[in-house]
Amino acid sequence: MEERPKNTFYITTPIYYVNDIPHIGHAYTTIITDAITRFKKLAGYDVFFLTGTDEHGQKVEKSSQEKGLTPIELADKMVIRFQELWKALNISYDYFIRTTQPIHEKGVQKIFQKLKDKGDIYKGTYKGYYCISDENFLPEDVPLEKEGHKICPDCGKECSLVSEECYFFKLSAYQDRLLDFYVQHPEFVRPHTRMNEVVSFVKQGLKDLSITRTTVKWAIQVPDDPEHTIYVWFDALNNYLTAIGYDWNLELYEKFWPADVHFIGKDILRFHAIFWPAFLMASGFPLPKIIFGHGWWLKDDTKMSKSKGNVLDPHVILKAFGPDPLRYFLLREIPIGLDGNFSHEGFLHRINSDLANDLGNLVQRTLTMIFNYFGGRIDSMGEEQTEDEALRLAFDTLKSRVIDHYEKYNLNKALEEIWGYLNKVNKYLATHEPWIIAKDITQRERLGRILYQAAAALRAICPLIFPVMPESMEKIWTLLGEENSIEDTRLSQFDYKDFRITSNILKPDPLFPRVKLEDFLKEKDTGIPPIQKEDKMEQITFDEFKKMDLRVGEILKVEHVEGTKKLLKIDVNIGTETRQMVAGIADTYSPDDLIGKKIVVIVNLKPAVIRGIESQAMLLAAEVSGKAIVPFFLKDVPAGSKVR
Repeated sequence: MEERPKNTFYITTPIYYVNDIPHIGHAYTTIITDAITRFKKLAGYDVFFLTGTDEHGQKVEKSSQEKGLTPIELADKMVIRFQELWKALNISYDYFIRTTQPIHEKGVQKIFQKLKDKGDIYKGTYKGYYCISDENFLPEDVPLEKEGHKICPDCGKECSLVSEECYFFKLSAYQDRLLDFYVQHPEFVRPHTRMNEVVSFVKQGLKDLSITRTTVKWAIQVPDDPEHTIYVWFDALNNYLTAIGYDWNLELYEKFWPADVHFIGKDILRFHAIFWPAFLMASGFPLPKIIFGHGWWLKDDTKMSKSKGNVLDPHVILKAFGPDPLRYFLLREIPIGLDGNFSHEGFLHRINSDLANDLGNLVQRTLTMIFNYFGGRIDSMGEEQTEDEALRLAFDTLKSRVIDHYEKYNLNKALEEIWGYLNKVNKYLATHEPWIIAKDITQRERLGRILYQAAAALRAICPLIFPVMPESMEKIWTLLGEENSIEDTRLSQFDYKDFRITSNILKPDPLFPRVKLEDFLKEKDTGIPPIQKEDKMEQITFDEFKKMDLRVGEILKVEHVEGTKKLLKIDVNIGTETRQMVAGIADTYSPDDLIGKKIVVIVNLKPAVIRGIESQAMLLAAEVSGKAIVPFFLKDVPAGSKVR
């Protein structure tokens, strides 16, 4: 295969499983990919952005039966939900692949046959534990739990023991080649910490991979052996090839393969960074350049999942705010490689502070002043002074830094830099007070220069924010008198001074109205279910703090409180005497875990009767995901010692 054109860029999301309702996690991956796509187009690249749905496998087969549907009927319904969400989020994908499409099924069968003919796929017998939820075979070193059953370490669900004839892929034969490839391409897995995880897993030893089943019918059939169907991950991963023209459009394939970056959730890193490159090596395809495993969005510090009932429906927020505030929040709040904890308060803070105050208010007052003082067109302005020049030169520095952040997929850093510049523009207006200067007719040219500088700065940041907030930036762009779309611009040719003094400025309406938390939480107004407000921290004086008598307590005896699951009765030595207390920590600690431990105890709390037992003290503990975590003293501290 010849080297593909240098100005092309191929970017993908994972394909999403159709037994799952689209949620914030799916939206996050797709928004990241869309933002990078839009940036690359502004940078002059011919981009192919792929997303789609993974529609085969045992989970889909099982879910469709539960719903009284055929698998394809279930898939058809879910595909519409994904496509509707991408439209609502303003996602600009080039192709939506479905793994039930004939071009995909045919391509997968061709690759399978190629590896079988080569000897990298062979028939044997598999016996082991299989996780239906993750469509994955468990490693042999996963311990037995729950009366001899194995529990999947990833999803926590019980796994099935299967034994059947199947085809294997010689994954073990590619262990050394993979390790050599990782050394030669240290940027292959991002962020870099995840490369360490991948290398460590491969060094432990790779075993041949079972890639067919005889018990799953909703899958692609093995060529010339219809009793066997192809493992869902071998099927799904090859979508990146079949969607880009493999076996049906050679010109498209040669233009865009290999992929520049696969954006995925960190939970499917092993499949993309180990199985996928091994499949490609065996088939003779060039390998993708980067596998980027982003973090999770958490709710209440746990991963969102349908089974936990803590998924956030993006449609709820979109109904109230539209796509851009959600896109901005998800990409600004955390670096792509880290986990983030979603809170409605944090989301509203970004809207009110960053969007309404910093950006929206700047647009509103700048354009309103130009409209009011100049009738929408700045007809005269004075020469650029030192402070005006500083604002212009600061943009030149900003542009270079932001482009570099986008290139490195540091989207939150790019936005952080842009908002730092917006603060400079706001400070520039506050310092020069054009609303005061406007009262002096002799200062009209100076007024024109100040407002021109602010408007030019606003125009200049539009293409830089556009990848993240395309709809809002096009609105500002139009208000500033631009006739073409931002998409027609090129960042390399774009400059602060391009703003024309003859531009017709339109009077703006508020772009991002401020929202009160109480209003946001009213279901009747927004369709958003009521949520618990986060507790406000109440301050106390030092004298009030000194009233608490905190002491080191040594646990002497522990027993379960009869008729309860969480309560323990604990006898604790506080130095001068032994006290009994009742603590709700039995779901975290057994009595044997606690005997002899030193803890912090409040000893002057008014006694309380709990389940008929007088509790004469209270231990200190942190609450994590609803469970108590008790801090123990690591050094030998005498019981009764004061804790300050």
